[in-house]
Amino acid sequence: MTTMPTPTVASAQASQRLAQLGLVINALLAVVKLVAGLLGNAYALVADAIESGTDMIGSLVVWSGLRIASRDPDERYPFGYGRAEALAGAVVAALMYGAAAGIAIEAAREIRTPHHAPAPWTLAVLAVVIVVKEVLAKKVLQAGESTGSVAVSADGWHHRSDAITSAAAFIGITVAIVGGPGWEPADDWAALVAAGIIAINASLLLRTALGDLMDRAPDVAITAVVSEAALGTSDVLAIEKLKIRKSGTAYYVDIHVQANPEMSLHDAHIVSGRVKSAIRQRVPAAAGVLIHMEPYEPRRIP
Repeated sequence: MTTMPTPTVASAQASQRLAQLGLVINALLAVVKLVAGLLGNAYALVADAIESGTDMIGSLVVWSGLRIASRDPDERYPFGYGRAEALAGAVVAALMYGAAAGIAIEAAREIRTPHHAPAPWTLAVLAVVIVVKEVLAKKVLQAGESTGSVAVSADGWHHRSDAITSAAAFIGITVAIVGGPGWEPADDWAALVAAGIIAINASLLLRTALGDLMDRAPDVAITAVVSEAALGTSDVLAIEKLKIRKSGTAYYVDIHVQANPEMSLHDAHIVSGRVKSAIRQRVPAAAGVLIHMEPYEPRRIP
């Protein structure tokens, strides 16, 4: 019997703390990379600093989105504030698109402008950045997977894209230093490649966020568990319809189950309660379960 993981208050708070930690780390790295890039004549490092800047804003957006999404439902928002997570994910994706465009434009300009090769010591700065960002990305992505939060996952991929751009900058600067005169633009080409990687990651994040905002059906595993729970309830003979939508880390289930047509309304109500309990037991993240009782009508084969 499969039971879906439960997003808890503790895990939600842990996600907020990770967003806050990411905000602090991104602010520090942005300053370090910007200074090192300017002093070390490495535009790929400056581009990386711009990416860290968008990461910083992205972490702030994610943190705000998680705080709003954690609010309890009220009269104005009876289904809660979960959509704030998907909105935060979409905003982060938009920030990544903006960073990619800015980096690409500046990299193209630098490629056409003669300049000195980057300083070798900038490689040490990038090595530290790559390790820090990849460790942070893994932690945040694990939190996003355990909570099912689009915003947290978006923040994790934003951190990973920063690690990737740093790796691209490391390669470009290495080529520029080893290649010698004539290879100086390798640093800028690396920044251009990094911009493309950022744009691709932004597209993947935006697709996921928009899917949640448009009530896309969740993973088939969720539907299978809900169906199994309903059909495993005594007196349930069949499922006529099943619709599930996701709001933040919560699921809202709308299911039509069929039972004996001679059953009294009172008994049908009791069965619907058992179905609801069974679904919530198997899918603890089901914040709302609406049961429609229907008379069972066996399908006739012509």
